[in-house]
Amino acid sequence: MSSAGTQAARSKEDNVLSLDIAAAETASHGAEVMAQDQSISESLLDLILTSLDTDKAEDIVQIDLRGRSSMGDFMVICSGRSTRQVAAISEKLVERIKETYGFTAKIEGKDTGDWVLIDTGDVVVHVFRPEVRDFYQLEKMWMPARSEASHA
Repeated sequence: MSSAGTQAARSKEDNVLSLDIAAAETASHGAEVMAQDQSISESLLDLILTSLDTDKAEDIVQIDLRGRSSMGDFMVICSGRSTRQVAAISEKLVERIKETYGFTAKIEGKDTGDWVLIDTGDVVVHVFRPEVRDFYQLEKMWMPARSEASHA
């Protein structure tokens, strides 16, 4: 092989090596970002669960959506005893999220107080009056399916 051919082959190998290094760095950065996002969503979940407990929400259920849905990492479902308590639980939760993380979560249904949805992006929270929660049975839709063997 001529020296020009050898140089071209080395140049091609160097380019391939550079691309491999760049791809590895990108993958590493992507894994770091995912881990950081995971940490934030878990931290947000902890704040939400603490807030709901502090405000005396009842029957708190946490559902892990990671790998099952792109709408968020977690879903939390709970009940308040009355429309007033449902609205108060929801309002305090949104305030605590804003104080801690600096963003305003989207909230729907606070005015009626039967079913309030709070969307933080990573965690979706549903606060129901017990009768409304029983009617929709939302957690049955999202809880992990039981295996056929466990039904026998």
